[in-house]
Amino acid sequence: MGIEIEIAWLTLIMFGSLLALLMAGLPLAFVTGGLACVFLFILGDARALNIVPSRIFPLMTNYQLSAIPLFIFMAAMLERAGIINDMFDVIYKVMGGLKGGLAAATIIASTILAAMVGVIGAAVVTMGIIALPAMLKRHYDPKIAMGSIMAGGTLGILIPPSILAIIYAVVAEQSVGELFIGAVIPGLLLSGMYMMYVVVRSYINPALGPAIPVDERVSNAEKLRLVGKMAAPITLVVVVLGIIFSGVATPVEAAGIGTFGAFIVAAIHRKLDWPTVREACVTTLKASAMVIWIMFGATIFVGLYVLEGGQQFVQESLAATGLGPWGILILMQILLVILGMFLDWVGILLLCVPIFVPIIKALGAQAFGLETPEDLVLWFGVLYLVNMQMSFLSPPFGYALFYLRGVAPPEIPMSDIFKSALPFLFLQIVGLVLCMVFPQIVTWLPRLVYG
Repeated sequence: MGIEIEIAWLTLIMFGSLLALLMAGLPLAFVTGGLACVFLFILGDARALNIVPSRIFPLMTNYQLSAIPLFIFMAAMLERAGIINDMFDVIYKVMGGLKGGLAAATIIASTILAAMVGVIGAAVVTMGIIALPAMLKRHYDPKIAMGSIMAGGTLGILIPPSILAIIYAVVAEQSVGELFIGAVIPGLLLSGMYMMYVVVRSYINPALGPAIPVDERVSNAEKLRLVGKMAAPITLVVVVLGIIFSGVATPVEAAGIGTFGAFIVAAIHRKLDWPTVREACVTTLKASAMVIWIMFGATIFVGLYVLEGGQQFVQESLAATGLGPWGILILMQILLVILGMFLDWVGILLLCVPIFVPIIKALGAQAFGLETPEDLVLWFGVLYLVNMQMSFLSPPFGYALFYLRGVAPPEIPMSDIFKSALPFLFLQIVGLVLCMVFPQIVTWLPRLVYG
């Protein structure tokens, strides 16, 4: 038998070494998996290493997860076909006459994009390349321009089909469809809050977001023609989400239909050629491989921790704080925010959710004024998704900040990008608190659909 280590020390050693190696810049996927194997060997014997295949195999054979590469591929095809450029162009011309209209257009475009893409990096980079130069050319305040791109870009985590929601549902053993529907209203709520903020600030101080000059605006007939151009991709999104929500098909089947639809949309836009397909395949391969490797590594890591009594330890530590159910929930949200500053979303999900969900279930639905345990798990899942949005905007390591840095003009300092994220980060906290205080925001729509 291997070495016996007390659980409190083990927690410190395992998570401490995880943090140290991540700070050294090693990729999360290999750090979690590698550390898990090292600890398995120290704590157990050669037989203990059997945990590795037994944790990975259920993931390899999990049907729900096959939706991930399909949705990523659908997004990559739509992006390669230049549809995102067209879409921004349309919304930009339709809304340009408003003060702050371009920033609002960016957020609307990002919201629709989120319904197509579900991958954050793609949304922030694409909008950064298309929308940022357009807004700076029109003398928008750079902070408003950058903030609206980053905040809009993070909606991809929340608005279905979100990759994170699929992984969460698999880890928490929950229905993907319900989680998708539960996230719709919080997603639109945040999107609306971002837009109100941008437009209200531009009306108070028009210098922040001037309207397009009259001679550059388009006629109503032209607007109709522009909207017609967008019919195909929008129909695709409506069909895919409609199939999931009506319960006609599972998210995986819907993703398959979406992928097929993406080929048709690309063909309509005359962009269906071999280079497009090949690039989309490569993008899909890279993104899916990264997600799946992190899942493998983190499940082994958490599996070992739970096996050594980590679950018990966390539960007892939380009980010992003397906080009530709400206190524990708030503490969890704060922990997630702090982790969000350093880790990426898949990692946080796989390290925290397997430990948090049983604790929340043990507290019971009544403690939070909810009716059924199903409502409780759904509500916690959506709170988790809203929380993860914040991780993309929170300095020092928020991914969206660095995605934008990659495409922003070099004369804009990093400190400005940080500052531009703060008001939107505050709006996300308001959104999170609203979803916590009024669980109906999350549970109303799934109950309406599923009864």
